[in-house]
Amino acid sequence: MNLLIALDALLEEGSVGGAADRLNLSSPAMSRTLARIRRALGDPVLVRSGRVMVPTPRALALRAEVHELVSRARAVFTPAGEIDPARLERVFTVQADESLVVRLGAPLLTRIRAEAPGVSLRFLGEGPQDVQYLREGLADLELGNVTDPSPETRIEPLLEDRFVGVVRAGHPLLDGDVTVDRFASADHLNYSRRGRFGGPIDTALADRGLARRVVAVYPTFASALLALLDTDLVGILGDRVHSATARRFGLATFPVPLDLPSLELSLAWHPRYAADPAHAWLRGLVRGVVRDELGRAGPSGRDPSSGG
Repeated sequence: MNLLIALDALLEEGSVGGAADRLNLSSPAMSRTLARIRRALGDPVLVRSGRVMVPTPRALALRAEVHELVSRARAVFTPAGEIDPARLERVFTVQADESLVVRLGAPLLTRIRAEAPGVSLRFLGEGPQDVQYLREGLADLELGNVTDPSPETRIEPLLEDRFVGVVRAGHPLLDGDVTVDRFASADHLNYSRRGRFGGPIDTALADRGLARRVVAVYPTFASALLALLDTDLVGILGDRVHSATARRFGLATFPVPLDLPSLELSLAWHPRYAADPAHAWLRGLVRGVVRDELGRAGPSGRDPSSGG
């Protein structure tokens, strides 16, 4: 069991030093443990690539299973429903879009530091390809617009948002009413981690026999806002989630003159954590931060699992 815990830490941290700090061991002790793991598995597990360590194919194949085994073992020795956040020592990985990390990261960390100073957060960004982070044990919790989840994923809707347009202050589009024709005739910028040029805006315009011109697609939230600040391009963001950040950049927002589907913000997690008191505490903490920072939560305001 000790080797499994050490292996889980090594695969999550990707370094002997990081795993040693996480388990409160010295680096030499962690190196000796890695040597024992290598002998037990008949595999080097981590190999040096330049200045960093990278996992072997065998280690990658075992990572999710090892993480789940360690999580289940911890749950066995944790009385159900009993947890003292002030004494909790754990690293949670939260997958979230960059814009949500910008908006909610600091309030969430502030709350965690006050309630559970032994807890650390690792924010995991969304890449250009879809990966089942929850199923594979690479993330403990997902926060965002959850699309194409695996069948077993637990999903809790938190709030619905609406799309708004965003432009630099003094943009010509703000002179007068923003009609559909004026909106469509402007040059647009998309923010998409997958590099997509189209979306619900284009579907709604096509229904009216109109089309817009997207001249650029930016992969990150911050780069898109900076581009909007220095150009006459028009962007689209979620009102409750993104508008406050846009205003901090000195940008202005306006209602989109189209009937668009809402944008749903949800929590998602794998059922392996449904009965884990520490994970339930984290879900409640995130739910509370979303409610306080962005507005009222979903219809029930409660976790759909029995864990709360």
